[in-house]
Amino acid sequence: MHKYVNYEKIMHSIDVIDKKILRMMQADALLSVADIALRVGVGTASCWRRIGRMEKSGIIKGHKAVIDPRAMGLEVEVSLRVTLDKTQTDAFDRFIEAARKVKEVNEIQTFLGRVDVRLNILARDMEHYQEIYRNQILLLPHISDIEALMVITNVMSKDGVPL
Repeated sequence: MHKYVNYEKIMHSIDVIDKKILRMMQADALLSVADIALRVGVGTASCWRRIGRMEKSGIIKGHKAVIDPRAMGLEVEVSLRVTLDKTQTDAFDRFIEAARKVKEVNEIQTFLGRVDVRLNILARDMEHYQEIYRNQILLLPHISDIEALMVITNVMSKDGVPL
């Protein structure tokens, strides 16, 4: 179950300084609090409190390393658009639960419309992708239809949000 978050209340608590801090953190998550404070023009303690408040409220969801899949030998990226057989009331839940267990699935999105779910798959090569597709994806429950889109190039990808 999802925790209810009052985003309107959170947005009212964000000021210009907080947005500057967030911009700095999005640009370089490894910046120290002292560096952020200096660049934003506030004291280190104040900056630390602001970051802590934004983490506690859920604005800052975490800090992570972004790894280039190709640098890890994952040369093939395929986006699968999946339509589910929704005659079963738990089709979405069972499908998503099973899809989460496929380690090569790095993204799952649900939609309203003809396509119900999109899975993003990372594989070493086409042979590896075919193995994943035949031995894992096709065994996922409640699939009615799948359309595969092979990613040729990622023209633009933004990890952050516009601030």
